[in-house]
Amino acid sequence: MNTKYIPHPIDTSRVSVPYDIEQVTEQLARNVHETWAQGRIEDGWTYGPVRNDALKQHPSLVEYDELSEEEKEYDRVTAIGTIKLVLKLGWKIEKN
Repeated sequence: MNTKYIPHPIDTSRVSVPYDIEQVTEQLARNVHETWAQGRIEDGWTYGPVRNDALKQHPSLVEYDELSEEEKEYDRVTAIGTIKLVLKLGWKIEKN
């Protein structure tokens, strides 16, 4: 295992997200959680009050609305980061 790995994400700090696109962030965040949870469940994980890798239990295996604001914010950051990257790469996001 390479212990000297240093991540180099594309810098999106100067990308501004148009207001109308920003409005879908919560829906994207919800879907990020749903996708993560589905993958965990498919891998045999279940809800548990504390994370236990040996028993494959995780406290975040609940509906999005039941997550703490801190956990929701993690998903929001992931969602907005993805939107910013798409825009930085020169793509347009438009509603049909």
